[in-house]
Amino acid sequence: MKLFMPKQHGAWAMLILPFWLGAAASEIIWFHIPFFLGWVLLYLATYPGLLLFKRKRMSFHMKWTAIYLVPAILLLLIPLLERTSIIIFGFLMIPFFLINAFYASQNRDRALANDFSAIFAFSIAGLASSFLPHGEISPLAWTVFAASVLFFAGSTFYVKSMIREKKNISFKWVSWIFHAAVPILWLLMGGWIVSAAFLPSLIRSIAFYGKSFTPKKIGIYEIANAAIFFLMILFAIHT
Repeated sequence: MKLFMPKQHGAWAMLILPFWLGAAASEIIWFHIPFFLGWVLLYLATYPGLLLFKRKRMSFHMKWTAIYLVPAILLLLIPLLERTSIIIFGFLMIPFFLINAFYASQNRDRALANDFSAIFAFSIAGLASSFLPHGEISPLAWTVFAASVLFFAGSTFYVKSMIREKKNISFKWVSWIFHAAVPILWLLMGGWIVSAAFLPSLIRSIAFYGKSFTPKKIGIYEIANAAIFFLMILFAIHT
């Protein structure tokens, strides 16, 4: 049986980076393993789950939602039993899921607000991951949360400036100003390592703009950029 998988390949970085950076900002424990596996399956379940709001192939999408959701719940029960209060992060994600559901029902999945909603939901998972070991959110975890939101917001601006908004000069400047402002603000706050982690994003947003890259090539470069960001934030966490 061929798996029914999401087509948004860039979402995998959003799924992985905030979670494990959040864990690293606290303490990585064995409960993070079933937590992460459950989180991945929950993400997989949301793909056909959101497609239900388009009211097409309902039985097919219901089947795949259940296939992913049932084991996701079972796996997520393990960290939930260890730290019951972690459920609050699930409640915090609900409004963002409803926003995604609304845009799915309107066939506006590529809307900027829809992307930002998903970014916040994925980044909240990083807070949950950090909360799991000791039942608290440290200032470092909040730093990871903010850095994750800003990094993926920048990635969203960049990708749109290369594809859907490539002829929109105003959008180009929004992307460039955002990418320049983020490392400057981090530097002003004294976080020079975090500031440096955003510099590759700034460079590629300007250097690659207007290039005739295929979506696949853009995606490959974004994976490399995300890997650099991940390693530099890890370094900042342990410095």
